[in-house]
Amino acid sequence: MRLKHTLTFAALLICLFGWTPAQAQDKEKEPKWYDTFNIRGYMQVRYNRLLETNDKLKCEQCDKSWGENGGFLLRRARIVLSGQIGKQVYFYFQPDFASSASSSGLNFGQVRDAYFDIGLDSKNEYRFRVGQSKIPYGFENMQSSSNRLPLDRNDGLNSAFSNERDLGVFFYWAPEDKRKLFASLVKDGLKGSGDYGVFAFGVFNGQGANKPDLNRSLHTVARVSYPFEIGNQVIEPGIQAYTGKFVVPEDEISEGVKFLDGRNYLDQRVAASFVLYPKPFGIQAEFNVGEGPEYNKQTDSIEVQNLKGGYVTFSYMIKKFDQTFIPFTRVQYYDGGKKHELDARSYKVNELEIGMEWQPVKQFEFVAMYTISSRRFEDRILPDNAQHGNLLRLQAQLNF
Repeated sequence: MRLKHTLTFAALLICLFGWTPAQAQDKEKEPKWYDTFNIRGYMQVRYNRLLETNDKLKCEQCDKSWGENGGFLLRRARIVLSGQIGKQVYFYFQPDFASSASSSGLNFGQVRDAYFDIGLDSKNEYRFRVGQSKIPYGFENMQSSSNRLPLDRNDGLNSAFSNERDLGVFFYWAPEDKRKLFASLVKDGLKGSGDYGVFAFGVFNGQGANKPDLNRSLHTVARVSYPFEIGNQVIEPGIQAYTGKFVVPEDEISEGVKFLDGRNYLDQRVAASFVLYPKPFGIQAEFNVGEGPEYNKQTDSIEVQNLKGGYVTFSYMIKKFDQTFIPFTRVQYYDGGKKHELDARSYKVNELEIGMEWQPVKQFEFVAMYTISSRRFEDRILPDNAQHGNLLRLQAQLNF
């Protein structure tokens, strides 16, 4: 009787759907689109006031808890949702719940990344990325803040884009072996930047993340970066450039400051990168030059001026007692404007940082970093503002 019922059910499947019992079983084993979802994230808590010698020393784009009125800060609180929802379709969504709505309003939710990749071939070596994502300019800019050794990105290249992101369309190409190498450099804890292709090209609004376009002139960017292995070492040189017209927001200009008609300013740069991954000794160095809006206190106006700056970071990875220790030091320099700040604030930065990252377990990291800084940052409100000082900065990071 049981055999008869089984045969009858199988015959019904064949008649209705053209399925055999084996085909039905295979169908059940096919992964659903939601089975590919990954959920991960990280959280960073900081304190910057230990051994502080000057509370007027600040870095607005770096960390707003520097200096006076600073204290414990939830620097980042991020959850990442991602998944290969089709053979040639990938999505990535990352909100941050530690964004600042104002100087007195902290820990608001805000979109950092919201994009999807469309592969053009079966191996997804050629792909388009559509949405808000990191701009392929500068290795440290693309490196996740959960991987970077120094607590903040360098002023020289990070001044290019607020939050390193914008809304646009980007094309990436990398052969399959290089895509696997990009992934392993992050997975193995070697502080990789992730997979932004061997070649990248894109167009984007140019005003920064979560901000509307203010003109009809798109920015364009291109980058070439080629990692390769020599024995046990991995080296990655790269070159990148972008150009466009940036509109200085009207609410970021002090009353009385002169500016160009339409507030449109030439915004272009070129940068070179070199990375020797820490196996165990590491070097990461970048330098860029270009032109962009900058406040000129002599004329009380925002003008297109030359800019230059970069950094070099030395590190050494030590694995002992099932733990990871990475001592590091970074020297950085920048002379130019920061277009996203008040009056395209004028900067000159010389800074030395000496620190250590400690990873007792993969879910937790602790960084202690001593900063010796000389910063001149001037706008119409503070036209003569050169600050010097030292401070010890601490960060605890949870990974999940």
